[in-house]
Amino acid sequence: MFEIRIHSRGGQGGVTASRLVALAAIHDGKDATACVFYGPQRRGAPVISFVRIDDSPIRIYSHIQEPDLVVVLDPSVMETIDVFQRLKKGGRIFFNSTQAKDFPGFYTLHADLTGIARRENLILAGYTILNTPLLGILAKMGILSLNSAKKAIEEMFPDPRNIRAAEAAYREMSL
Repeated sequence: MFEIRIHSRGGQGGVTASRLVALAAIHDGKDATACVFYGPQRRGAPVISFVRIDDSPIRIYSHIQEPDLVVVLDPSVMETIDVFQRLKKGGRIFFNSTQAKDFPGFYTLHADLTGIARRENLILAGYTILNTPLLGILAKMGILSLNSAKKAIEEMFPDPRNIRAAEAAYREMSL
């Protein structure tokens, strides 16, 4: 089973990202679940979302204790949350950032999802929407296929800017 924990702020699309990831995994022929943990329910508050992906039926629907991958859509959440907490040994962490971050003992990746979302004008109520570019990143990492990611996005958001954002993220991230 592959487990993902997504750290974001309310309004960035982290909750929807978990649903999109699960839907894309299902399109890849996997079983998947998505759930969320809200703190104070308001825009800008920290939100943690969880996704499980497996070849077999998943019978667990709860928070993920030891993720294989941690996604940080807003690095400012690190001021109050230990995003590295219980990350599996050998696990990966992805940061939405213009610059690489080095955290000894962790395999880190980065891409500028905010910049991609801004270029595509994926902005709602002043917040850049980061969920669709994140699917491009996960496809690049081999967690999802790009075709399934695009299919999931099209089902939820028919606006072509969302597909362009996912494709741009896929192209721009280096492993």
